[in-house]
Amino acid sequence: MRGKSSEFKAHTAPVRSVDFSADGQFLATASEDKSIKVWNMYRQRFLYSLYRHTHWVRCAKFSPDGRLIVSCSEDKTIKIWDTTNKQCVNNFSDSLGFANFVDFNPNGTCIASAGSDHTVKIWDIRVNKLLQHYRVHSSGVNCVSFHPSGNYLITASSDGTLKILDLLEGRLIYTLQGHTGPVFTVSFSKGGELFASGGTDAQVLLWRTNFDEMNCKDIIKRNLKRLHFDSPPHLLDIYPRTPHLHEGKIETVEINPKLEVIDLQTSTPPVVDILSFDSTTTTETTVRTPPDKGEGICGYFLNPSLTTSECFPTTLKKKTEDMSDLPSESQRSIPLAVTDALGHIMEQLNVLTQTVSILEQRLTLTEDKLKDCLENQQKLFSAIHQKS
Repeated sequence: MRGKSSEFKAHTAPVRSVDFSADGQFLATASEDKSIKVWNMYRQRFLYSLYRHTHWVRCAKFSPDGRLIVSCSEDKTIKIWDTTNKQCVNNFSDSLGFANFVDFNPNGTCIASAGSDHTVKIWDIRVNKLLQHYRVHSSGVNCVSFHPSGNYLITASSDGTLKILDLLEGRLIYTLQGHTGPVFTVSFSKGGELFASGGTDAQVLLWRTNFDEMNCKDIIKRNLKRLHFDSPPHLLDIYPRTPHLHEGKIETVEINPKLEVIDLQTSTPPVVDILSFDSTTTTETTVRTPPDKGEGICGYFLNPSLTTSECFPTTLKKKTEDMSDLPSESQRSIPLAVTDALGHIMEQLNVLTQTVSILEQRLTLTEDKLKDCLENQQKLFSAIHQKS
């Protein structure tokens, strides 16, 4: 069957990921040429490129409101891009492995990454902090999908299993074993009542859930204000935590009872708080360990927004002492002149990047004009041929 199609040619290497914005007006593509390119769907033409990754870009996704793009690369970084000024506004790095897949939660306040180092991480982009860190797979994680309520996350791994995580309680609740090989992809339906998975066994498995069923219209209505043009800047938004709609139910997931479902959760991994920093400060890392039996559990919530200052006075005290021990300007191992030179180099690289983006846009405009000229020329030839 023949139909209309459009070819978008701008990448110089294989394309790893494509993603539409929520309003369908834009398309983001990620490629092994180390770039992310954004296209206008109405005019069906190239808009601009995003360059900051130093290795193949694995995935790029729009935020629910379309104001941001998150990308992950084999350079072991996850970057947040502002689609308005076309700049990288956030950067998360990992020294152990790279992310195969990354996506926003339904509210657009957090991102989840599927790591080649067998981990799943949840980052809060408002405070640049790692909220949750799961090591529940025995092989690389290939894909993740948020439930529309934002309360659950499902993961697909090369170990042949699917895992369902309760993000409110910060724990693994189910391991699903149905595939006979690595699982490459998984996705919830719009309402969250179903999810599908696929892998190397050439099977697509369809699963039914019964947690937090939501109507598609309710989801659109809830997020409608975020799609409005007059809504406030995305990174400054503070959203209330969604209620746990599953509370009070005994069963969480309906699955085939013949399948072996085992909770393979390991001991609770440490959670690392990563503070934002600039060139004049050092990085501070604190590792939380599980509380003793005599301690209250309020200090061990994985989400710091749920804790109060009374729950961790010792942590605050330790941070204050650590900040007082920061080296002075004369004690720094990197001279100030070198720091200024590096900053100047980064500014020049940003200018070059913007220049390349402008040249690409002008080249696209030139191609459009040439295309219009060729079409007009064809029409003139056809008219002259008809008269003759």
